[in-house]
Amino acid sequence: MNFLTHVLHLAGSGAFAYYSAAQIRDLKTRPNILAGFQLAESGSVPFLSTLSDRAAAEGDTWLAEKLAKHASDETKHGQIFAHALQQLNKQVIDFKRQPPTTSTKKSQQRSPFFAAFYEGYTQEQLKPAVIDWDVFMASTYILELDASKDFARMAKVLPDNEPTARNLKLGMLSIAQDETGHAAYLYQAMLRRMSATKVQNLVDMWRTRKVNALLAMVGGILQRNGETRSLVQDSAPSEIDSELVAM
Repeated sequence: MNFLTHVLHLAGSGAFAYYSAAQIRDLKTRPNILAGFQLAESGSVPFLSTLSDRAAAEGDTWLAEKLAKHASDETKHGQIFAHALQQLNKQVIDFKRQPPTTSTKKSQQRSPFFAAFYEGYTQEQLKPAVIDWDVFMASTYILELDASKDFARMAKVLPDNEPTARNLKLGMLSIAQDETGHAAYLYQAMLRRMSATKVQNLVDMWRTRKVNALLAMVGGILQRNGETRSLVQDSAPSEIDSELVAM
């Protein structure tokens, strides 16, 4: 990674860290960012499960097991965020049950972040049945590595003297640890397929893509003056799963 990319990486990461910390700290914006995390974590499960089946069919038992564990972790992460929303008497809006609108159709398109991150790749090329393994491993490695740091940073801004925030803090620290493990197995998976030099070149390329994606995302936030589409609605208070409370 060249010096300019490194500087932009620091700048983009810093801007996102400041924005996400402010969003998670503020009780007014916390539900929406939690809903976004729940959708992202839970939404990746079918993708990872299909990849696990594909790896098994290709005879790579080691990778199939790692991907299955990854999918299981993401399921747990989605539950942690859903639990955090329940404590705030909120839940994710089920957009599938709402009539399609122009805004709904726009929301189904790639976000500015992923449009920049996967620039040059069609949605067909990124489906789990056909995605190039190198593309999946390197891009997801970058996302998981950075997510581990992002979740840890956000957890630190949550207070310890309030039970709801403390539960969320512990949950996010647990998620950060899982994401670190995901990044580790993905890096190992790349080393099983190519030399360390090729891995580094591949990682550098996707790091550059991530920098461009972060800048695109920050630009989008500035254009919207920080306003985002609501992803949550009020929900009736329900009993909390004791296992999730302990997380």
